[in-house]
Amino acid sequence: MAPPLPSAKPVKLTASLTTTAPLSRRGDGPGLLLVGSAFEFSPPHNNTTSTLDPSPLQKWAEEGYTVAQLQVSNSRATIKDQLREAVEALSSHEKCTEKSKYGIIVYSYSPFTVEEVSKAIDDTDEVKAIVSYGSLLCRKPHLYHLSEKGTKSTAEKEVVYRYPEVPSTSFILPSHRDFLSASAAVAHTRCLEFLKKQLDGPWFDLEAIWEEHTYFEFEARDVAETMATMVQEPYVNHVPTITGGIGRKNLSNFYANHFIFNNPDDTELILISRTTGIDRVVDEFIMKFTHDKMVDWLAPGVPPTGKKLRIPMYSVVNIRGDRLYHEHISWDQLTVLFQMGLMPEYLPFPSALPNGPKREYRVPGAGDETAAKLLDEDSVTSNEMFKFAMREVCLID
Repeated sequence: MAPPLPSAKPVKLTASLTTTAPLSRRGDGPGLLLVGSAFEFSPPHNNTTSTLDPSPLQKWAEEGYTVAQLQVSNSRATIKDQLREAVEALSSHEKCTEKSKYGIIVYSYSPFTVEEVSKAIDDTDEVKAIVSYGSLLCRKPHLYHLSEKGTKSTAEKEVVYRYPEVPSTSFILPSHRDFLSASAAVAHTRCLEFLKKQLDGPWFDLEAIWEEHTYFEFEARDVAETMATMVQEPYVNHVPTITGGIGRKNLSNFYANHFIFNNPDDTELILISRTTGIDRVVDEFIMKFTHDKMVDWLAPGVPPTGKKLRIPMYSVVNIRGDRLYHEHISWDQLTVLFQMGLMPEYLPFPSALPNGPKREYRVPGAGDETAAKLLDEDSVTSNEMFKFAMREVCLID
């Protein structure tokens, strides 16, 4: 039986303060304080675009942090008092591994002013690193995300990223009408890189997490164990064939009925290169197998051809904490069709040439040579396709 996902539930300490333990298999981690208004943390859900992105509280808990979420209010308490209450909640949390060094992410701070919030953060000794969506005036190490034109800039103790494509700094919030998935993903990775360095963690062995996942996919062939290596709501996208699954239920069905048991018995993955980032593993590899069963995620509707295939592939794997969030897998579908014997050498040119005969064009693709050259750059001569040319079609009455 596969291990269950972490089940730590948020604990509402007051009307404005909520904490949660890390949603990682490790179960403990550094402290992180999220600051926002009721609009950010109790949103009207006015984003009509479907997304798997969870709330900030859950997302940062999945990253392995012990999280305190402060919904600032215009009560009699000052912002400094409210921050102190949140810091004390982290300090007393049994799953918080560092009691005197916290990060803070500020989504908004209304009804307080920039000056009030900046001074309160600077006066809170336990806060060592600041991320803000919008401007603050803090003296501590600080990462800004701004909704304006421009590029990255750096100064002493601060890094500024600008997002000219977003309508507001609320682009990071999945329930907000200004949410932009791609920009939010980039900003989240930048936050992680900054916070992990400033707080010294939490660190996870991303290669080991990815290899554990592929072990259960291709060797153990266990759907439940494979899904146990992923966050609550993951997804997989095979780009060329638009196959995969969005969300735990759909992805579990995809793995069970279209992937894990559909790969031929002699399937082999040959790693060519690997790049590991703060939250991603990017692999360049060759998938090798005999096409002795229908592999419908790769070639939907194509019965077994008996051909031996070697397919160059590329995977971009996003890891949240110590579990996978998504996989983007891509390959050249043309080489698959060539190797299966399903692609002719020539095809009719679709547009008529002025006052000329019908012509065919040499299909600009290759079969097993693509894998051979990836394994050994000298094994196939480069630029042979430059010799390709059209040919006249011989019409027979």
